[in-house]
Amino acid sequence: MDRILVSACLVGWPVRWDGGAKTLHHPLIAEWAAEGRLVPLCPETAGGLAVPRPAAEIETGADAAAVLAGKGRIVDAEGHDHGPAFREGARIATATARVRGCRFALLTEGSPSCGVDLVADGSFSGRRRAGEGVTAAALRAAGVEVFSTNDIEKLAERLAAEAGDASTAK
Repeated sequence: MDRILVSACLVGWPVRWDGGAKTLHHPLIAEWAAEGRLVPLCPETAGGLAVPRPAAEIETGADAAAVLAGKGRIVDAEGHDHGPAFREGARIATATARVRGCRFALLTEGSPSCGVDLVADGSFSGRRRAGEGVTAAALRAAGVEVFSTNDIEKLAERLAAEAGDASTAK
């Protein structure tokens, strides 16, 4: 059975920067949880950040690849660099996916860690820009297929396709 690394906030864990969760109430989440497919992880807390913590964004002009390479920063509104914790969280998420057999990930859109297609624009204004978070980028580089909550049905299709491939291979 294919496992899914999932942003812990999506399954109700209060790990977000503001101390809250971003619980995704979707029948597929309940189904996958009942099947034992979900592997919850918050890369930010795994990387050593507290709950609550200052909001942080990938700095303007940088992207996930630059942060992962140590050439870009993830900063809070006061300019403090939290990049090392985000890199460590991405490393732990990638290692967890490998050890737990997660070929797929379902991540929180907009996050500097978990954003799949969108991240905050670095201005702390609430605006978003195209881009991915550092954990999403690290997981993709490791061969994990990454999906946002907006694409949960596509993830279900991939799981069904994989299950079909496995049954025809027998």
